[in-house]
Amino acid sequence: MGDLGRGIIDWNSDGKILTAEQKRFYQQNGYLVIRNCVSEADIDRYYDRFKYIVHADKSEFPYVSVMRDITLSNTQVVKDVNQVTKIQTWQDDEVLFDYCKTPLIVDILKDLIGTPQSNLVAMHTVLINKPLDTGAMSSRHPMHQDLQYFPFRPADFICTAWTAMQTANNKAYHGIRDFDPSTPRVHVEMEKGDTVFFHPLIHHGSGANKTDGFRRAISCHYANDDLCYYSDERNETQDSVDKDLMEIFERKLKNLGIELDMEDLDYSITFKIRSRPVNGTKSNL
Repeated sequence: MGDLGRGIIDWNSDGKILTAEQKRFYQQNGYLVIRNCVSEADIDRYYDRFKYIVHADKSEFPYVSVMRDITLSNTQVVKDVNQVTKIQTWQDDEVLFDYCKTPLIVDILKDLIGTPQSNLVAMHTVLINKPLDTGAMSSRHPMHQDLQYFPFRPADFICTAWTAMQTANNKAYHGIRDFDPSTPRVHVEMEKGDTVFFHPLIHHGSGANKTDGFRRAISCHYANDDLCYYSDERNETQDSVDKDLMEIFERKLKNLGIELDMEDLDYSITFKIRSRPVNGTKSNL
């Protein structure tokens, strides 16, 4: 992955936060772990907000997607955090969006995908509440690349920040750009407040939660708005993903009482309406 940055990032000089050695590690491996990146007080505040959103009336947070464990699909829907596996698209909630604006995270991202003057945009937001696996392996997150879900490029100026919300045997598997199933996986142990930054072409995932409790994490996918743009550079697999997600998006709009002619829209609209500037302004995304 030595060509990351395409001549824009100086990998041999210290950044505002990262040393040249840390920057080169990301350049070569596609990920970087920073310990104690987010304070315990902030993480507790985000978890309290998560619980509030789960228990609140849908009308209070119409833009937030609350996802339940698929093994509970035949059970009565109750407002119970133990049934919710994640909440997404919470970029308009000011409490949770504080995570995306964490100064240390923003400065590290500028070292990895931009310059101190770069305008960063939050493209997708997730808070994960992975339950103890019931035996159906429903808590497993298969290996994947985030870029498969993104209609914007270039990949080298997109980065995810993923922060563990509790101290646990919480592993993520970060592989190489050209994934070979026989290649040994890197197990990244995460303590509460630790944050891993990773490139959208890194193959990553997590195994079933076999611990005694939940695995929780908060995450945001960022893009450098000065250099990124929406693209129709897709493949057959991505076209299938686009179709499925557009159907979900259409149902979401209908639930909000919004009717749009989906024939005239493409998948990028789902990001255009939810992407939010983290600092500066948004012009391309």
